[in-house]
Amino acid sequence: MSYPGYMPVGGDVNLAEDAWRGGSYNPDMPKVTLLAANVTVEFDPDEMPYQDHGKPGSLLDIALNYGIELEHACGGNCACTTCHVIIKEGEENLSEMEDDEADRVEEAAGVTLHSRLGCQCVVHGDVVVEIPEWNRNYVSEGGRSINLGDAIPGGRSE
Repeated sequence: MSYPGYMPVGGDVNLAEDAWRGGSYNPDMPKVTLLAANVTVEFDPDEMPYQDHGKPGSLLDIALNYGIELEHACGGNCACTTCHVIIKEGEENLSEMEDDEADRVEEAAGVTLHSRLGCQCVVHGDVVVEIPEWNRNYVSEGGRSINLGDAIPGGRSE
């Protein structure tokens, strides 16, 4: 399945063709595609440092390792729903949902049958993830922001 703005690792060709051309695709390394950020990251779970938020190897941990903003007001402790994501592909490549996560994710706005908490689902293979639009923090506490164009009105002129 193809998604608008989705760019596979290595460019605009499919991953198998990219590997044939000598590209960077490695079928043994999991890949996470975050649709909102238009980013696909390939990572080695044994080499990736833990960021102390969420479970090691979780979607939240991976996002933080690659500088991708994913809200996590509770610090990744399964105590809120700000890291709510929707899995578009690859649910079978995530850890099973535990009772604590199931109880918490039911409270998330816009919950679907494919909803997970980014801090709790550990990645074991390729996944495609959507961060719901209403769940994106475009101006983060860290001072970075995303250009929203005209989506945020400017200040009043007096």
